[in-house]
Amino acid sequence: MTETSERAIVFRCEADSLLGILHAPAHAAARIGVLVVVGGPQYRVGSHRQFVLMSRALARAGFAVFRFDYRGMGDSEGEPHTFEDIHADIRAALDAFCAEHPNLDGIVLWGLCDAASATLLFGAHERLRGLILANPWVRTVQGEARAYLKHYYLQRLLQSGFWRKVAAGAFNPVRAARELLDTVGTTRRSGAPGGAGPGSFVTRMLTGLRRFDGPVLLLVSERDLVAREFLDLCARENQWQAAISSARVRVRHLSGADHTFSSRAALELATETCIHWLSELSAAAQPRASTAARGQ
Repeated sequence: MTETSERAIVFRCEADSLLGILHAPAHAAARIGVLVVVGGPQYRVGSHRQFVLMSRALARAGFAVFRFDYRGMGDSEGEPHTFEDIHADIRAALDAFCAEHPNLDGIVLWGLCDAASATLLFGAHERLRGLILANPWVRTVQGEARAYLKHYYLQRLLQSGFWRKVAAGAFNPVRAARELLDTVGTTRRSGAPGGAGPGSFVTRMLTGLRRFDGPVLLLVSERDLVAREFLDLCARENQWQAAISSARVRVRHLSGADHTFSSRAALELATETCIHWLSELSAAAQPRASTAARGQ
């Protein structure tokens, strides 16, 4: 494995100072760097230090990695922003990363949950080469209700502990199911399919995915309701299904993993999957770099 170094980088986003951590391999052979976009409310370390551990593993594999706090989070200045409004933060971090590693062929954005959503809302950048989307956030009222009915209550009906609670009067499944069905009925009557009408962030995510012409790695955790909601949306809506079925999108289902890859096995599986995909992407970038060098 490659020796690595870590150092803090302070950079500007509009009027505010932001802080990031750069993980740099001592001898970076990879042509691709990884910018970790953190979901909120969260800062650059991540749940159970997942972003620290993953970034170090990627750096040992030869990839430069930059993880940062956007405005209002962690050690960065400014007012807090939601995932729908961090375009300037991502662009500033991309520019700072590229300034530190100008010889990289391009950058891949890595995002979990609403950070994956934010990367699809981000738009274009001249150095952007790929996206890694982990359990994208597409939650709507109707989508959440569908997911609970399909992936929670129906599974609970098969568990003995569930029926012991019912027998003891500790849980009323009929009332809970009725409330969920009422929610689904209300959102259906709203006229917005899936609760995601024109102009909603979910619709804008789809637009972003369809417009981005680079490779995409989609990580889907087996034990995650957010991931189930995303897969249900794709199965229900033809445009989403067509988008993730594109030849440039690779979907990887991570067996046993939860939303944040909290077990060591799940984090290692997610990280190894990313390294394999990034290695292929970096290898594909080498001929382009060699051709450009010969032309100079």
